[in-house]
Amino acid sequence: MDELLEPLIRGDRRALSRAITLIESTRPDHRERAIALLSALPDRQALRIGLSGTPGVGKSTFIEAFGTMLTERGLRVAVLAVDPSSTRSGGSILGDKTRMETLSRNPAAFIRPTPSNAQLGGVARRTREAIRLCEAAGFDVVLIETVGVGQSETLVAEMSDLFVLLLAPAGGDELQGVKRGIMEMADLILVNKADGVLLPTARRTVADYAGALRLLRKRPQDPDGFPKAVAVSAATGHGLESAWDDMTTLTDWRREHGHFDGNRAAQARHWFMAELRAGLLARLDEADAKARLGRLGDAVAAGEMAPGEAASRMLEDLSRRVD
Repeated sequence: MDELLEPLIRGDRRALSRAITLIESTRPDHRERAIALLSALPDRQALRIGLSGTPGVGKSTFIEAFGTMLTERGLRVAVLAVDPSSTRSGGSILGDKTRMETLSRNPAAFIRPTPSNAQLGGVARRTREAIRLCEAAGFDVVLIETVGVGQSETLVAEMSDLFVLLLAPAGGDELQGVKRGIMEMADLILVNKADGVLLPTARRTVADYAGALRLLRKRPQDPDGFPKAVAVSAATGHGLESAWDDMTTLTDWRREHGHFDGNRAAQARHWFMAELRAGLLARLDEADAKARLGRLGDAVAAGEMAPGEAASRMLEDLSRRVD
């Protein structure tokens, strides 16, 4: 039994941090240990909430206010915040935790920033496994904050039970910037900063999104009235309890009608295929495969071979290795 397993199950925060570091490691021996640890985890479930939105909308401020409200209700909250990485150095500022000063000191909360490492979709590659660790540690709610780059951030919907889209009060340009790709995935649209002089604008924005949502095809996993748009204010706390009530209402309805478990099963299949594809790509980094790849690449660059032919030969080589 892994030495991290027992303290992790007890809810030890240091063991949870070490376990997440382990699963994020790319060393082969660490990966083997991580897979064994994940396989030994107990079957515990937390409500997984993915949170995306445009940059500057106040995702971190919202998470701190929302997470604090949940802890006051007696719930344990884990936050997995994914920060963008530099395309040049690969480094990341990881500033999300510093922007959640109150929540980071809360004993009922756990915040883990993670660099995206150029992973598309707004999440890190091992975010789903980090969610499993947080569930095993006894957290009731896991919030997954994406990078915040816009329309491509739908991957978080494949690892969460609820996908929440956070937007700022704006007009038609904001609606155009989000487009259908991400709106079709959203279970709840929260228009933040609905306070002060922005309150009338926020109400109009909610009405705009409510009208846009009515144009989308109704999904079988949604009861009447969902998806919906509501106004909230992370600064004043307005609308946060109502948003939580909407989330629990939707979750309870999906549980009663079998959509909750069905969605998790479909997500597990999706991530199995994703891991398989990643494993096949990793084969290309092996020394002999990399040498073969380099020779074929040189032949393509010199015009001696068509790209399609070179790719076909490489796939045949990989297929023989698997056989």
